[in-house]
Amino acid sequence: MDNEIYMLAESIGRQLSRRGQSVTVAESCTGGGLAHALTDVPGSSGWFGLGLVTYANSAKHRLLEVPLECLEGEHAPGAVSEPTVRHMATGALKASAADFAIATSGIAGPGGGSERKPVGTVWIAWACRGSRDNVEMRTSCQVYDGDREQIRRQAVISALGGLLEWLQEA
Repeated sequence: MDNEIYMLAESIGRQLSRRGQSVTVAESCTGGGLAHALTDVPGSSGWFGLGLVTYANSAKHRLLEVPLECLEGEHAPGAVSEPTVRHMATGALKASAADFAIATSGIAGPGGGSERKPVGTVWIAWACRGSRDNVEMRTSCQVYDGDREQIRRQAVISALGGLLEWLQEA
């Protein structure tokens, strides 16, 4: 395991354990990288219970309740978009008992990019379950350089770093 990723995951685990909270993930472009990083930490079963890799649009729709209007059609924002990762994060919270969710969707390459969404484009959403089913949400879009592995690694680091930052603010 990459030391930088492990340190982030371990810090998240300490924060969540201290608070008695948990996290879930809904991944597309990271392909299980977030779940792998989090479950590499000993004791992670105390704060991580569910991860979904929804690579196909049909899985995003079926398992995370991402509306088809986000995924299909000429005017749809597409799988790599803010609305989609927002729905993915909310869907992951619904599917789990977790307090926090991280969702990722992007274009890791080498193909699949466009002028509007080049290879390396990754959307990340972080969601926190609030009182009365309120969901607080943060999102970010990054365009990473590098090959497929480098793009996915950077996305995992950003996703974990964003959650750790949120946990440290509270």
